[in-house]
Amino acid sequence: MRRHSDITSSDRSLPGFSSWLRAAERPGGIGCCGWVLVIMSGMFICFLFPLTLWFCLKIVKEYERAVIFRVGRITDRKPKGPGLHFIVPCTDTLKKVDVRTVSFDIPPQEILTKDSVTVSVDGVVYYRVFDAITAVANVSNADFSTHLLAQTTLRNVLGTKNLAELLSDREGIAHNMKRSLDKATDKWGIKVERVEIKDVKLPHQLQRAMAAEAEAAREARAKVIAAEGEMKASRALKEASLVIAESPSALQLRYLQTLNTISAEKNSTIIFPLPMEIMSHFMRK
Repeated sequence: MRRHSDITSSDRSLPGFSSWLRAAERPGGIGCCGWVLVIMSGMFICFLFPLTLWFCLKIVKEYERAVIFRVGRITDRKPKGPGLHFIVPCTDTLKKVDVRTVSFDIPPQEILTKDSVTVSVDGVVYYRVFDAITAVANVSNADFSTHLLAQTTLRNVLGTKNLAELLSDREGIAHNMKRSLDKATDKWGIKVERVEIKDVKLPHQLQRAMAAEAEAAREARAKVIAAEGEMKASRALKEASLVIAESPSALQLRYLQTLNTISAEKNSTIIFPLPMEIMSHFMRK
């Protein structure tokens, strides 16, 4: 068997041989041995054509992209779209990649906040594959790697926040997580579309302490409001007393209004206030 260096100029002039040799010597090509395997596989397919047809045709769905490896090398730098594709069973390997948006839950993470409070936080991440070749060639398992990275990113981002920021600024925290995840997964051909914080669980003792603090604050506000109401009522009573002092008959009218109110309630006992002016008239006699 002749070596590649022993090929004569007459062999190079054969029809199609020069193009085949350039394809074999091209950087990233499958090489001479690879093309020999492809040719032998083609002959085998032709020899057993009715049976090998089921192994040569692969269907790719609308939401999938296919990456074909020929003798271990990617045949094209662009993934195959949906449809029917022909492969060589002995030398080609077809891997399908789902390009739909995928969501997964981040398991509850025990996190120590900036102000030394332990909380349990979970979330949800939405992502999709935008480059099927990169997702297959650059990382062994893109989905599993994204799951692990989301957990560590959640712990790292929340570790720089205090409890008040964690409870009040969930949208900002989710935006920071999305930016960090999107930057890290861009090399894997993955686009992070959305990140949400689902629940923040506080320790029971801290919940009781916060509830007691909130109750004390509400009671303090209620006492302040009641005191302000008493002050306004006392001022109104003072103004009313000044008006009644200017006109003694106004007090009698007030007595009559009180009797009218008592009689409307159907009480059996009515206390009638007697004016002091009448009593003083009898006392003089």
